[in-house]
Amino acid sequence: MAQIQFNADGTINFGDYTLTFTNDGFEFDGAILATEHVEAYSFQGSVSGYTSGGFSMNTIDKFPFSASANATDVGDLTQARYKTAGQSSSESGYTSGGNYTVNIIDKFPFAVDANATDVGDLTQGRHMVAGQSNAESGYTSGGSISNPSYINVIDKFPFSASANATDVGDLTQARRESAGQSSTVSGYTSGGFVPPAIDTIDKFPFATNANATDVGNLTRGRYRTSGQSSADSGYTSGGSPPLFDTIDKFSFASDANATNVGLLFSGSRNGAGQSSMESGYVSGGANPGGSYSDVIQKFSFASDGNATDVSNLTQARLQAAGQQV
Repeated sequence: MAQIQFNADGTINFGDYTLTFTNDGFEFDGAILATEHVEAYSFQGSVSGYTSGGFSMNTIDKFPFSASANATDVGDLTQARYKTAGQSSSESGYTSGGNYTVNIIDKFPFAVDANATDVGDLTQGRHMVAGQSNAESGYTSGGSISNPSYINVIDKFPFSASANATDVGDLTQARRESAGQSSTVSGYTSGGFVPPAIDTIDKFPFATNANATDVGNLTRGRYRTSGQSSADSGYTSGGSPPLFDTIDKFSFASDANATNVGLLFSGSRNGAGQSSMESGYVSGGANPGGSYSDVIQKFSFASDGNATDVSNLTQARLQAAGQQV
């Protein structure tokens, strides 16, 4: 740290810089640097994570990012459903699709604890979908309407108004049970089931309505995964078959294959994914024995490493959607 010196002539020296007071104000000999103010974008939160719905459930759970604390029940979806996608604006969480043929887009507020309202419809009812978000819109990609009917559609709906989704592009191949990730400029859909389980990482632009391109591969083919996003990278965690504990990481800056950077606390499939500015989370899912889990797992974005068990949901569940603020 530079030494500060107060001089008799009224000037102040600190390091190589001088501050001189004049009748008109002051003169500064040196450079003033401003540190960058970093804000979370729509797929990163700084306050709380949410887990909405799940098998035969309508519960919306909320848990804090600042401490290892259990979730609380803060509201309900418009109907119990599972195999949904989660999206997040700066003000609201969204839960889209589910239960084979549901087309509902639910919205619930972050500012207050309250029930969700139905604000629009997907272009077609479907489940086993992936969710992505930018600052203005939510996206729902892929999915299935029945077995073995798989979908490649990328739907987009606005955050600024209650409105139906529109079909804005296609994935490189129809698939279900993929993970969704989001950078500031692109949405990603990773892995999934075609069949068989695939390792493809698809990328589509937010700025224009366009089809996705294949930009890399996961470390292995898998589905029933959860997705997380840091400012620089996408993460795909857990999945099947039969039950994986792997955390894969791929770069947003360049199109490249994923690398294995850690392990979940417990192997998990069908968990919900959430993202803070510092960490990725997996909430709920299925345990190795097949029972439903209430565990909330957390892993660091700053350093590659394993996840830890940090708290619990209000109820064990799988196939829920994740949101964050």
